[in-house]
Amino acid sequence: MPPRLTSGLWVSAYLTRLRLADIAVYVTAKGDATAGAVVVKVATLDGQAQAFERRSDLMTGARQWMLLAEGPETEVDSILSRARGHDPDLWVIELEDRAGRTLLDQDGLSD
Repeated sequence: MPPRLTSGLWVSAYLTRLRLADIAVYVTAKGDATAGAVVVKVATLDGQAQAFERRSDLMTGARQWMLLAEGPETEVDSILSRARGHDPDLWVIELEDRAGRTLLDQDGLSD
């Protein structure tokens, strides 16, 4: 199994990709630079949002991005606030994109 990137390095590379795609992005909670979990929230600027977290498949060990929450942005924000309260090492990356693009399905980000 190849070594995993530190959270801080992954976030830095992700931010660069988003900026190159002209997707507005903000780090609203900085987590542990080495091993903090990352949540990506995308607001579609119509009052709605989705949040994604990376989970491991217990059967295969594969890591993939899964939907954590979706609906009114205020409700998604509330869920993320509670998650951050339970895990102070959690990174929260917030995007603004009318089309809901996250780029999480692209090579290098999806696995």
